[in-house]
Amino acid sequence: MKLNFTKMHGAGNDFVVIDGVNQAVNLGPAQIRAIADRHFGVGCDQLLLVEKAQNPAADFRYRIFNADGGEVEQCGNGARCFVRFVVDKGLTKKTAIAVETKSGLIEPRLEADGRVTVNMGVPRFEPADIPFDAPSRQPAYELEAGGSMITISALSMGNPHAVQAVENVDSAPVLEQGPLIEHHPRFPQRVNAGFMQIVDRGRIRLRVFERGAGETLSCGTGACAAAVAGITRGLLDAHVEVETRGGNLAIEWQGEGSPVMMTGPAETVFEGTLTP
Repeated sequence: MKLNFTKMHGAGNDFVVIDGVNQAVNLGPAQIRAIADRHFGVGCDQLLLVEKAQNPAADFRYRIFNADGGEVEQCGNGARCFVRFVVDKGLTKKTAIAVETKSGLIEPRLEADGRVTVNMGVPRFEPADIPFDAPSRQPAYELEAGGSMITISALSMGNPHAVQAVENVDSAPVLEQGPLIEHHPRFPQRVNAGFMQIVDRGRIRLRVFERGAGETLSCGTGACAAAVAGITRGLLDAHVEVETRGGNLAIEWQGEGSPVMMTGPAETVFEGTLTP
């Protein structure tokens, strides 16, 4: 079986994107891990699969697989690349697209400047919705990680996030604490661990240790979660520029009950054919 693929990235968060509309795709976890391997495969943080929609309200179905082969609910940087891919490949003439994901419908839009804006949906804070083991919803929680107590905000952007404020992201213990937070027993489905440095009320710096992928150069849902966490705690304004190691993302959130809007780049790197 040979598959055509496109290598893309959104602010450094990189993807192998495969058209499952015009070619049959049947990949198991071991094959996805092999494709994602940066030495023996193509190399990526996530593999994205474009499929025909099952929901009549959607234009496409969008499936996301982490580098460890596991399927996950949502990926914000991937959603932008998804839009760029289906437009560039002529799969749609629309610039505003309804996309079916494992966590529900999202609505990305291709802007005139080439960037993509994604309606990432309404963040969820109830512990059962994240999911997170806590008796009730709180603005912040204490969490034990490697013998230290840290303060986190826990929320879902269609996938679970734990965000902590740090003094400096460059010296933050991302690689040490990230795996401990990701696999913390209070997060039964694991979690994305965000480390947020607040520069001012309209700008943050961010590093994210992603569930199933490790630290990535950028994380779209992580940027949304960090902005929401800071706004909820009164530390940030409604418009936030998020500086990641791979590039900048613009996040807007008007408060509880409102969707999070994310705008950022989506770039094609190269195309090829692979044999799983």
